[in-house]
Amino acid sequence: MTVNDVAGWLQVKPRTVYQWVHEGYIPVTKIGALVRFDQGSVAAWVKKREVAGRTRRQLDVGVA
Repeated sequence: MTVNDVAGWLQVKPRTVYQWVHEGYIPVTKIGALVRFDQGSVAAWVKKREVAGRTRRQLDVGVA
């Protein structure tokens, strides 16, 4: 996958993906000056960052 492919898939700007590559934050394969991404590796990277949502709690609203 290209930078634009990953950016579209993750719904971020290509510039954000380039920043992640520069910081070593996202798994990437460099071929000379080109950067390419393995879809499975990126999917695993996204899954690893998944967090559970908040549990729904009822508010205790007392009547005054």
